[in-house]
This record gives sequence, structure tokens and C-alpha cells, in this order.
Amino acid sequence: MRQAPTVLDESLRAAILAMLAADSRTAHADLRVGVLNGIAHLAGAAGSLPERGAAEELAGQAPGVRGVVNRIEAPGAPSPAREINLDLKTRKQPF
Repeated sequence: MRQAPTVLDESLRAAILAMLAADSRTAHADLRVGVLNGIAHLAGAAGSLPERGAAEELAGQAPGVRGVVNRIEAPGAPSPAREINLDLKTRKQPF
């Protein structure tokens, strides 16, 4: 029997939160995690770019995660409020 996506997403979220809490690089960061359809969404604040990168790396290592959206604020990081162009039809193909 196949599990509902929300059950899988909640299991992934719990696994990612546990990984972040157990890693010394991210244990003290103020991070929030959401998972939707296997995509982990990270938000909050980190003290440095390496800390931000470690959170993304850990989330991506969780079994079953299909991708990671990193919106964690950190000194030198891109603004999490920046516009993201998801209209892939307008992109030119490199041929």
C-alpha cells in the first residue's frame, strides 16, 4: 500500500530536523524546514555561508529528498526574497 505524500513529507521533515540538530555545524542555527512532495525547503538564519551550505548538504543527504530549496539568510548569501524565474519555456536551449 502506497503512503500519502503528506506522511512521507512529514517523515522527511523529521529526518532532516534530526540531522540538522545532530550536526555541530548546524545544531545552533535558527532554521525552519518544510517538505512538500519530497522537496525540502530551508529557511531561517545561519551565522555564515559554510553553516548555510552545511544545512543544504545535510538536507540533500536525507533518503528520499528529491531536491532542496535553500532560503536561509546568512552574511554574503543571496537575498531569500529574490525573484526566481520558473518559466522554463522562455529559456533558450544551448544547441
